[in-house]
Amino acid sequence: MVNPANVLPAGDPNCDTDPESISATEANRRILDQVTPVTQVETIALRSALGRVIAQDVKSRVSVPNHTNSAMDGYALSGADLPASGSRELKLVGTAFAGEPHEGAVARGECVRIMTGAVMPEGTDTVVMQERVALDGDRVVVGDREKAGANVRQAGEDLAVGDVAIAGGTRVGPSHLGLAASLGFSELPVFRRPRVAFFSNGDELRSVGEVIGTGELYDSNRYTLYAMLTEAGVDIIDLGIVRDDPAAIRRAFEEAAACADMVITSAGASVGDADFVRDTLGELGVATFWKVAIKPGRPLSFGSVGDALFFGLPGNPVAVMVTFELFVRPALRRMSGERDVTHLRMMVPTLTQLKKRPGRMEYQRGILSLDERGRTVVRSTGQQGSGILHSMSVANCYIILDDDSTGASPGDLVEVQPFASAI
Repeated sequence: MVNPANVLPAGDPNCDTDPESISATEANRRILDQVTPVTQVETIALRSALGRVIAQDVKSRVSVPNHTNSAMDGYALSGADLPASGSRELKLVGTAFAGEPHEGAVARGECVRIMTGAVMPEGTDTVVMQERVALDGDRVVVGDREKAGANVRQAGEDLAVGDVAIAGGTRVGPSHLGLAASLGFSELPVFRRPRVAFFSNGDELRSVGEVIGTGELYDSNRYTLYAMLTEAGVDIIDLGIVRDDPAAIRRAFEEAAACADMVITSAGASVGDADFVRDTLGELGVATFWKVAIKPGRPLSFGSVGDALFFGLPGNPVAVMVTFELFVRPALRRMSGERDVTHLRMMVPTLTQLKKRPGRMEYQRGILSLDERGRTVVRSTGQQGSGILHSMSVANCYIILDDDSTGASPGDLVEVQPFASAI
């Protein structure tokens, strides 16, 4: 069972409630309500469509299969010739290959050797597997275990001409490419990719390859964001590191908003004296909210700058990944034109003790695996500090503990959300 809630009052030292924060559910509702999907359509080569979102229903130009054919190697015959009991002997009158059909009709009492995918000859409606017959020269003996109509694929049983093969709003995967190719499509209509501009903010940040001094940090968040944005299938505009200077931050915002559909910053959007991002956003845009009742990731801001949506992600590396997955990715999926932007979640037993204070919804790093009985289970990666990026590199899911939860014990069912890259 899920660990029972134990609600504690605000102000209790064991409670992590922040009255200024909104819930994760409310944050997602406000975000998705503000997202406008892109409308520009591009017709691109079939192979280039992998990972793109279909702009309109792709309808079949042919029936699939385009002819009634055999589902396996065997013998094609009329179901009326199958014996009710015992066995029956049929005359073998030819062979049908895929791409080389048997010519002429097959009469009652006759059969044709047929290969998988070959057109069913006229007069036949059943295929008996080759392993289930006995041969005696040009005579084929079939038994009474066979069923009329078996092992035959009817023309159009998968798709008829005009049926929707790939629905608009679908992100194209390998199976969609193969399906489109099987229907003769060399191009597909897709929405253009959303354009996302992002930058990190802070005087303490240094780029990889530079020498860092006391109190300075390498900027890992831009690399994490680059990877997650690449996975999300968007066009990326990396504006680098912007120093804690109001004029520089203003220029970065103006440049980003002029060329992008979405602007993302990392750090610099909370309530500190040097958080110029918040001040600049107040001058150039609109903030919808500043805090979300989750851990990690409470200092998440959302709004707009010009015509671009704005996300101010926290500075801690793990919090960046959590907030991107929970809030930015669904927004990008909707902006890309996808119809379904929900996360896959499931309930599985935990193998480890999970600790938590009530007050905020918590997303702990976990590892989904199969136990010795083949059941899906989850275990914690260990310490859950929002700066412990290594824990994210070994995790493949989030363990979601509700606001009022006080944790879970081994064997309890807990909700998990697999990482997008792990599905």
